[in-house]
Amino acid sequence: MIEIRKWLTALAVCVACGWLCAAHAQPGYETERGIVYREGAAVDAYQEAMCQLDVYYPLDAGDAGFTTVVWLHAGGLKRGSRYVPGELRGEGVAVVAVGYRLSPEAKAPAYIEDAAAATAWVFENIERYGGDPDRVVIAGASAGGYLAAMVGLDRRWLAAHEIDADRLMGIASLSGQSITHVAVREERGIPRDRPVIDDLAPVFHVRADAPQMLLTTGDRDLELLGRYEESAYFARMMRVAGHERTELYELEGYGHEAGLEKAGHALLLRFLERVRDKRDDGGGG
Repeated sequence: MIEIRKWLTALAVCVACGWLCAAHAQPGYETERGIVYREGAAVDAYQEAMCQLDVYYPLDAGDAGFTTVVWLHAGGLKRGSRYVPGELRGEGVAVVAVGYRLSPEAKAPAYIEDAAAATAWVFENIERYGGDPDRVVIAGASAGGYLAAMVGLDRRWLAAHEIDADRLMGIASLSGQSITHVAVREERGIPRDRPVIDDLAPVFHVRADAPQMLLTTGDRDLELLGRYEESAYFARMMRVAGHERTELYELEGYGHEAGLEKAGHALLLRFLERVRDKRDDGGGG
């Protein structure tokens, strides 16, 4: 069933995060930085500089192999750089922090193509770090959440790398846009306040057979204009399409700010547990 929940206080999120950290923190991690994930004659200097990733992974993978989060950064598709969220460190999972090309230097769908290429790199390479390629979750905040939803729902981006998007164990969009991203609209000369839903909108690609999905937003009265409402519509349309594994959380008291992302990480950690347990029980992603 689709779950639409309102977290009443920041304290609830912080307590959840603290409990998860205490329960799952493990020593022994390594980080490999600056891996170029797009190469070849067609890759220019700008693309090579931006299309790099860092792999943060536990040294003790265990018998089953660890879960990996492909993490896409915020920044409105115009700014920002790759990083491993502090709340995801020491939790027994790997985090692949992805850099990608930015608007207006690059135009749509370049950044979606980059997010897909980085995800394909993870599927093809994470096993040699000790990870399980069947335990990959794509996630991001704000613009990164938009990219995560696009790559996870619109099959064509991973299909370009001969990967089925449904191989993903889960999709997590923390306050991501569900309609066509404002940066894409600006590239086309469309005003910021004019909503568009076309094939570059995650909600355009709702489908029953998508991987399990987590959506979060800030308080509907404090978030960026329409962000809660479009996320609620997204969740509703996933259900209309027949998808029963979408969760939507509204975090009361938060606007579209750094604190909102940090609060969302606690929910992401819980989501990782649920999708992992479901996969282990043979229920698929």
